[in-house]
Amino acid sequence: MHFSVITPTHNRLAYLPEAVESVRASVSAPLDFSFEHLICENACSDGTAAYLREAAQQSGPPLRVRAQPKLLRAGPARNQLIRHADVPADAWLVPLDDDDLLLQRTLFQYGQQISQHPGRPWLVADFLRVDQNRRYLPADDYYAWQFDSPQDMLRAIFRAEHFIQGNVCYSRELFDSVGGYDEQIEMAEDLDLYVRFVLAGHLPVICPHISHLHRFHDSNVSIGVDADKHAQDLRVIYDKYAGQLGEMGIERP
Repeated sequence: MHFSVITPTHNRLAYLPEAVESVRASVSAPLDFSFEHLICENACSDGTAAYLREAAQQSGPPLRVRAQPKLLRAGPARNQLIRHADVPADAWLVPLDDDDLLLQRTLFQYGQQISQHPGRPWLVADFLRVDQNRRYLPADDYYAWQFDSPQDMLRAIFRAEHFIQGNVCYSRELFDSVGGYDEQIEMAEDLDLYVRFVLAGHLPVICPHISHLHRFHDSNVSIGVDADKHAQDLRVIYDKYAGQLGEMGIERP
């Protein structure tokens, strides 16, 4: 079993080193799996490139960096990492934002769940929110929901009752089968990908663990994404798959 943690980064030198160290601190025992951290250095101008060159030389699990001179959105940057970094065809992919922290046993917990649920190609966990100084934000946890059918999950998503972020693990095979991240969509490219997972008939395994610490700070990419903006993003995604969704009885948001 092999995990590739996927991180695009753009001018986040204040937070990126902690994200890198959180992945390096992963503990696999007693499971037998390998892992690596793939980072897209996405047109950085704040010293990130120099930091990554030095970090990649340090001992420990592989840190592989792909330099991207022209700034890409998160979706295309992740596609570049997955498709052009020799990620094994049977790998499991774990997205991690450059300002978040992976927990030490996250990959182990995913590995256990993969072993216990053969043939299930994606998994969803819970996560916690912290502030920019890693202080826990009470009453703001995220908990994944269990659904009985793809229709139930899609209804909850398009009613804006449920969403999924970087608290996932999915197989390279599933990623390739649905075409990867949509490179034209401006926002919510991750939710768009997961909607396609569900449309392909795959409900996620709901994992009983915390995957990562999601950091809130004054330069989050999601700043300004309020209820109206989220509803607008949902309509964009819905319209892409309106034929399938309509046949399943899922109403447009």
